[in-house]
Amino acid sequence: MEEANYFVYVLRNPEGRLYVGFTTDLSRRILQHQNGEAGWTRGRGPWKLVYHETFTYRLEAMRRERNLKRGKTNQDLHIRFSNVQIEEH
Repeated sequence: MEEANYFVYVLRNPEGRLYVGFTTDLSRRILQHQNGEAGWTRGRGPWKLVYHETFTYRLEAMRRERNLKRGKTNQDLHIRFSNVQIEEH
């Protein structure tokens, strides 16, 4: 049986806000964020994918997402990605 891939991702909007999440379908999930179909990000976009990681197991992805949302790792994330330039299309 082939195992699913799980993605942990970081999105950024033009105001510099970051959003961390995880999913099994990265393209679909980003589209949901862009279309206002995803809770916290609704009305705060447009969103740009600035980082992602791939995991084989759901538990690994959930742990990494939680890690990125907390403490020093979250501070490092903001330092690294808050000033990333977003290309206008």
